[in-house]
Order: sequence, then structure tokens, then C-alpha cells
Amino acid sequence: MSAKDLAPELRRALKAIARMPRLLVASDYDGCMAPIVSRPEDARPNVDSVRAMRALAELDSTTAAVISGRALRDLATLSRLPAEVHLVGSHGSEFDVGFVHEITPEATELLETLIVELRAIAADFTNVTVETKPASTALHVRNASVTDADAALHRVRTGPATWDGVQVTEGKAVIELAVIKTDKGQALDILRHEAGASAAIFFGDDVTDEKAFHRLHGPDFGVKVGEGDTLATYRIDDTEQVATALAFLVEERRTWLRGDAAVPIERLTMLASPRTVALVTPEANVCWMCHPEPDSAALFAGLLGTDEAGEFSIVPVVEGDKRPLPLSQRYVDGTMTVRTRWAGLEVTDYLPHDVHVGRTDLTRVIRGSVKTRIRFSPRPEFGQAAVRIEASDDGLRVYGSNEPLVLRAPGVRWEIETDRQHQSATAFVQLTEEPLVLELRCGTEDIDPSEVPESERRSTSEKYWSEWAATLDLPGIKRDLMKRSALTLRGLVHSDTGSIMAAATTSLPEELGGVRNWDYRYCWLRDAALTASALVSVGSYTEAEDYLGWLHRVLGTVTGPEWLHPLYTLAGGGLPPEAVIDSLPGYAGSRPVRVGNAANQQVQLDVFGPIVDLISTLAHARKADGHTEALSAADWDLVKDMVYAVERRWTEPDHGIWEIRGNPRHHVYSKVMCWLTVDRALKLGEEFGRETELGWSVLRDTIARQVLKQGWNAKANSFTAAYDGVDLDAATLHIGLSGLIDASDPRFTATVVATEAELRSGSTVYRYHHDDGLPGDEGGFHLCAAWLIEAYLLIDRRNDAEALFDQMIKATGPTGLISEEYDPVAERALGNHPQAYSHIGLLRCARLLGE
Repeated sequence: MSAKDLAPELRRALKAIARMPRLLVASDYDGCMAPIVSRPEDARPNVDSVRAMRALAELDSTTAAVISGRALRDLATLSRLPAEVHLVGSHGSEFDVGFVHEITPEATELLETLIVELRAIAADFTNVTVETKPASTALHVRNASVTDADAALHRVRTGPATWDGVQVTEGKAVIELAVIKTDKGQALDILRHEAGASAAIFFGDDVTDEKAFHRLHGPDFGVKVGEGDTLATYRIDDTEQVATALAFLVEERRTWLRGDAAVPIERLTMLASPRTVALVTPEANVCWMCHPEPDSAALFAGLLGTDEAGEFSIVPVVEGDKRPLPLSQRYVDGTMTVRTRWAGLEVTDYLPHDVHVGRTDLTRVIRGSVKTRIRFSPRPEFGQAAVRIEASDDGLRVYGSNEPLVLRAPGVRWEIETDRQHQSATAFVQLTEEPLVLELRCGTEDIDPSEVPESERRSTSEKYWSEWAATLDLPGIKRDLMKRSALTLRGLVHSDTGSIMAAATTSLPEELGGVRNWDYRYCWLRDAALTASALVSVGSYTEAEDYLGWLHRVLGTVTGPEWLHPLYTLAGGGLPPEAVIDSLPGYAGSRPVRVGNAANQQVQLDVFGPIVDLISTLAHARKADGHTEALSAADWDLVKDMVYAVERRWTEPDHGIWEIRGNPRHHVYSKVMCWLTVDRALKLGEEFGRETELGWSVLRDTIARQVLKQGWNAKANSFTAAYDGVDLDAATLHIGLSGLIDASDPRFTATVVATEAELRSGSTVYRYHHDDGLPGDEGGFHLCAAWLIEAYLLIDRRNDAEALFDQMIKATGPTGLISEEYDPVAERALGNHPQAYSHIGLLRCARLLGE
């Protein structure tokens, strides 16, 4: 029997409940998991049902249970279900974790009397039997004649069933007398509470199961097996169909939890405007886009689950079940416009620039000669807002979000489909010589034609990028790839505010299927400073100047520079509490999906160093260009603020650059960055004629002495991650990269060798290997590989530097983007994408190798 043999409405209901964040699947035993037989001890379970229940119990966020009238001992012996499946016996009075109710001495005495009475009744009839349980006793008449069965049941109903303290439950050919309250519905509620289930499904065949059906509500539903009146929503014929339904539910839930053919992270391509970003798959499916800001809730979040989380796809239609693969996907050179091409179809995607604050627009231009399918499934608020779509001659209007939303698509005829609380729109169009232009407009109700032709709007967008790229002083090595890295970094700049995102996404996993999934769509002080420095190094100063202006505004919101948080929203405000989006299964089943970042509340004392280093880099670049005020008064004030912060807090332990969610430690990298803060300040003051404080040089030397004494570990023969251990950390390479010790110092060489031996794995370098309190592992970190390349160059190991750089280049995706991390075994990208850190590393290494 296959799933096609189930009623279509039941299949739809199973598919819908399979997508609930936390699911409880429960079933009666006799008549559902196992067929009804004459001898209760012969009721063996359907093998396929057992297999399905075991599979459900093994899935994340899924609880499987069997609730039976049988005694728990007999249920466990007969069912032979694994321990992962919860067993509840005696109509809910016996749980596999122990009795829910404690039986009093009075109840025990009553039970003994009931057993004696039922045995006396059974002795007067043929094939009438008595079953005893820890808290109840039951009279079975299944094998008796109709006359004897009716007579025996009548004597129980009019006799012991009427006694005080006795609870009566009648089923098919059985009457059970309990001395405590027994209720399958109550048992279902207890299981629901323990599992935190957001939905439940229950299979039952007996009248005793109606109490469970009665407790179902909201997205729950019941399935009645066999005939008879019922409160259940759906009905199936027999135990074979139960097995089929359970198997179908397993596959649907597994697909939802693990993601349906997740696109490799490195193959995702970013669109950008000065205000926002979006990601498209190699098949031109817009799988990620937020509104009204890049750190707002997602409108399309298919990247973090399935297409049901939001998609905007365009594909050619071919006969049969073939899935046409695109021939290519490339950026228009020097821009953030992306073209995806199939035979007979080309899709050009870009984010227009000529829109007002509060608007997020996406334009898709379709050219070709083939029949094409367009599917538009917006899911505002990460899919948590119900969506209604209204079609007109001009396009689509979307209702359900707080923000107005329209898709201008003149002349396209749409079919609107409803799936639970959401609607989607699908259109099939036969392309002609004229291009079809689709304009998604978020934050406006205007669906009228634009006053500016599409070609001019695209030209404006592309010139913004290409004219900027033409001014850059790029490294000579892999020049085209370096241009793409520079464009990607600028694409992460939020021009409205001057802030800079660490990455375009949230919750792309550091381990497939793992929990190390973080939200990087915010402005980290450190990451943004490093990004701005990288752009200064290729000749673009505006981003650094705007970022420093943003930072000045943020400083105005704190009581002192030493109290700066590690990160802020793009607008410069505090982050909301870190939260989990349960309705999304995560990329390739990597849960939870997080929004917000609890690192906002950490102490990270390294952040001051990159800021002062950025100001130093910018001042020297301006000086080289002949600026009369290379170091502005505002920037020098910021330098003094950062030194002041170091003075106040450098002796404290902190959480470090990697934001480890454990107890603070005295991280060597953080101390080195505190040293760098003061060192760069002293050098800036000397070179640009600024007055420095008398104690700064003493502070710098004091920090250096402590780092050299407490950061070095003779046992590890290396500078270590922190003062209190022998564990290594790739960030400690900055002991030499920063200049705190000379590159010729044998301790630096030893640290490089130890880092290579302990943390490098083939083509990548891990951040650390010590226990950070989180389950699972992570990939190698591209920025750490870049640091090791720089360290190799400092100790005259150029061949090793070139070899590792070549391996790092190979990790970039087909459109030149690179994520946060890399799995050297599976040879695939991990972590948020594209990641500023990684592109910073590429540019830095290419520049150093070119020199």
C-alpha cells in the first residue's frame, strides 16, 4: 500500500502537520498499531508501524507515543518499541517514566476487592476473562457468545461499576474498572506538555480513544480507524492504512526538518543596493530577502528551510518531469547585477537604487523564447504572518504584512493557491521578443508604471558599482576575484547609516544539522572596522569615513567608550533579545534558526584595536594622497576614547573575538588588541603632531610585558588562547601580525608552527579545538587561513603561503563569493554568506603576496 491509497484530504493534513515546529504523534495500540485478535497476547504490531514510530521518535523536535488500555508491562512486551517511543498504559494511568498517580492503601484494597468480584463474574460464563493491572482490572468478553457477553457486562455495570471510588471505562468487548482516574485524553495532554508540542495527531479505533480526540484543538487532528461515530477529523480503514499514514508522515517531516535539497552555500549569489541585500540560488530563485532593512524580518526565507518559507522563482517549462538546469549564472562585470541563463531563457536580477528610504525593490527582467513558470510566494515576518494575494491586470497585491507590498507584472495572468494560512501565485507565460519585467516593491502600494524606464533604472544601479570599482587600486593577483571581493564588501555597507554588516544572512550553519547557527546581519564594531580598512587599502575611503561617523553617533548613546557593546543594529541601536524562529526547519535541517545575537551582551575588549587601526590606515592613506588634514580632529577624539576604554578595562577577562558562550578568560588576542590600541595611538600622535597622554607609553609597555609573560606557555611551546590554559587559538597569531613581538622572534615562529600542527587541516585553519560549551563541531575559518598565510610570509615561508592561498581561492563559489567557514572533508562551505571576514582575508593576502 502506498500513500496514494490514502484520501487526498488526509495526505494534505499529514503534510501540513509535518511542518509544525514541535510535533507529538500518538496512537492507540490494539486496532491501530496492531490488529484486533481473539487472544490479546497474540496482538503483534505491524512491522511497518513500528518502523515508522521509531523513525519519528528519532527525528528532531518530534515525540512519538503509544497510549493503550493495556497494562504498561504487557504493552512494552508486545509492542517491542524502542525506548525513544513513549509508552502509556492502563488508559493513561501508567507512564513509562513511572506512575503519574500514587495509589493509596485504600485504593489498593478497593482494587483487590474488584479483582475478586470480576473473577467471580467471569467464572459463571464461558470464554470471559479478567485482566489485572497496577491500578485497574478489566473484564474481557471478546471470545464469549453474544448472550454471555451481554450478561457478564450487565452484572459488572450494575454491580462493582457502581461502587464509590471506581472509574469505569468501556471499550470494544471490554469494561475496565480503575481505582484512580484514567483518561487517554489526559495522558495526551501530559505528553504534549512534556514535549512542548505545538501540534498533535492521534490515531484511535475504540470508544475509549474519543477522550483523546476530544482533547485535540488548533492544528491538531485525530484519525479514526474503522467504523463508528467519532470526534476524529479523518477516517481510515485498518491497521495497514495506519502504517501507510505513519510512513508518509515520517517522510514529510524528515524532508521538512532536513531541508529539501539545500543549495550548497558557496553557490548562492548576493544582490545588493546601497540599502539592502538579497540572495539568489543558481536557478534564479530568490531565497533570501528582508524588509525594510537587511536586519529586519525576512520576506523570503527559503534559504532556511523549504520553498514554503518564501520563494520567488523563475524556471523554463519542459515536458515530463525533467528539471532544467541553468547553463550559467554570472555577475554583470563590475556590478551587483546577476544574470542566470538557460537554453531559451535569461533572467536578469538587480536591486534598484532610486527608491526612497523605507522601500525595498527587486527587479527581475525575463527574456527568451520558451514557456516559463513564475512562482511568487512571499512570507513576511519569517512566514509567521498570514498572506493573502490579490491579482489584477497590473500585478499582485499582498496583504497580511504591516508593510504594503506589490508585484508589478502587467499582463501576467496568475493562479492563486492557498496552503493553510498562506497564499501563493503561479503564472505560466510564453515569452516573446519583448522582455517581461517584474518589479517587486516593498513599502509602497504603488503598482503603477515607473516614471523612469527599466533600462535607465538598471543603468543607474550598475553605474553606482562599476564606476566605483573602476577607481580601485586592486591587487594584481586574481584581479577579477579581488574586484568581486571589494564589491561584496561594499555590498555589505548600509549606506543610509554608514554601518556595515558582518554577513548577509542568519543561521547558515557552522555544522550541517548542528546548533551553531548565528545571526550576523548586524554591525560588529570589529568586523566593520576591518571591512572599512580593507576598502581603504584598495583606495575607497568613503566607507571608512561613514562608518566612523556612525560610530561617533553610537558613542553618544553610551556613558563612556569602555561600555560599547560588541555589536549594534544597522541603525545603531541595541539588539532585541536573541530569539528562535521555530516555524523554520533551518538550512539542511540545521536548527535552531536564530534572530538577534546574545553576543551583544558580552565583554569583548579587542574591539578598540581594529577601530584605532582603521583610523591609522585611513590617516596614512589620506596623507599619501596629499590631504591637508589626514587625521581629523574627530578621528583623533575617537582614538583618545579608545585608549581611555583600554585604560579602564584591559585587565579584565572577556569573551574574546569568537564570542564563546562560557566564562570570560584573559584572552591573548584581546590583550594584544588592547596593546595595539595604545601603540597605534602613540604612533599617530607622533606622526601627525597630536598631543598624547604621559601614561600611554607606560600602559603600552605594561600590557606587552604581561602578554609576553602570561601568554607564552612552555609546555605548548606557543602563545596560547588565554593565560589559564594550553589550548591554542589562531587569533593568537596576532602576537606577531600586530608587531607586539618581532616576526624574527623564535616564539612567534614556534606559535606559527604550533598553530599549523594543531589547527590547520588541509586547505583550512580552525579557530580553536577546545571545548566551548556547545555541542558539535564547526568548519575551518577562512579568516584564520588568511592570518596563517600572513604569518607564513612573515617567517619567510612564501611557498606555504602561496599554496594555502591557492586552496583558499578554490573555496570561493562560482560567482566569486565566499562564506565564513569551510569543511575540508566534504569540501563545501559552511556558515553565513557572504562573510565580510573571508573577503577581507582574500584582499589582504592578495595584496601581501603581490608585494
